[in-house]
Amino acid sequence: MKFILLGEPQSTNHIYKSHCKFGHPCVYLSKAGKDLKEAYQWQIKSQYHSQPLQIGLKLTVELWFGTKRIHDLDNYNKLLLDAFTGLVWDDDSQIE
Repeated sequence: MKFILLGEPQSTNHIYKSHCKFGHPCVYLSKAGKDLKEAYQWQIKSQYHSQPLQIGLKLTVELWFGTKRIHDLDNYNKLLLDAFTGLVWDDDSQIE
């Protein structure tokens, strides 16, 4: 299977926000993060029309950025993998 998702990859540092509520830290997905995840999910749904897989999976990801600045690649996987969860696989823990 091959999926192509359009949209500038966003770092976890940019899509998750945090604040303290009653002295406890709270981390949440920002509006920009929710919008990007939803856009990814619509694109996935248009390319995959089956039930979520329930087997171990191998995954290769290619990210293409609009700038030449240096990116910390491990910060770009969370939103991407979460967008596929429930659509292509049951849980991203299936990725081996």
